[in-house]
Amino acid sequence: MANKIYYLASCDTCRKIIKSLPKDNNLVFHDIKQDPITVEELEEMYALSGSYEALFSKKAQLYKSMGLKDKNLTEADFKKYILEHYTFLSRPVFIIDGGIFIGNTQQNMLKVMKALEK
Repeated sequence: MANKIYYLASCDTCRKIIKSLPKDNNLVFHDIKQDPITVEELEEMYALSGSYEALFSKKAQLYKSMGLKDKNLTEADFKKYILEHYTFLSRPVFIIDGGIFIGNTQQNMLKVMKALEK
């Protein structure tokens, strides 16, 4: 299985992170707006993370505008919303050597850089 990054090309944070990656990173780049994630890809992420909620971005503007923060969402809801609209995927998502790294926290990015060094 190829190492991958799921990202949004229009996201400044994603662009900054991509620029900071080692040049020989051997990642397959997947822009989730141009090429929406499939059920199979999301299920692969779920298998690695153990939770759709972990993959779900509560920072998405739609999360607030749709009133989702006031609802009690289930794992099935998180999955449905991620598949419905790309902004609900917490980004970037890296899959490296069978491990998953979700989001753009500094701690997460340090782990990504370490994983890419191998």
